Amino acid sequence: MSDFFSKIEAEEHPMISQERVQELVHKAIEARKRAYTPYSKFNVGAVVIDTSGNEITGCNVENASYGLSMCAERTAIFKAVSEGSDAIETVVVVGDTEGPISPCGACRQVIAEFASEDFTLILANLNGDTKVMTKEEMLPYGFSPKDLT
Repeated sequence: MSDFFSKIEAEEHPMISQERVQELVHKAIEARKRAYTPYSKFNVGAVVIDTSGNEITGCNVENASYGLSMCAERTAIFKAVSEGSDAIETVVVVGDTEGPISPCGACRQVIAEFASEDFTLILANLNGDTKVMTKEEMLPYGFSPKDLT
């Protein structure tokens, strides 16, 4: 495991330290191990930190009816909300991709719904590559509850 973390070269970002990025990526990798992916074999893990500091993990869960599958990010966020969280401070996502994994559009919209003002998104892969983003960088000009008024 130390070989993996020696490869993580988290970009410097004012919102989060490199050490914290490494810690959270490791937790997302552990969550990834619980993924249920008999069809795609594409495991993804996520960690959500709510504004109270609670850490909630999630993994992707597939279904034979593909449209009923759930991404790791949404699994973690829905778990957090069902356990009483009302805002998300950080989301970490890890997958076995060439560069840092990118959330799908549905996950970006769900993340935006619950993201706090100081939200941080951390994208990573198993090679140690990371990217840290703000809510606006993740979903510029996103649809929000304000658009419903």
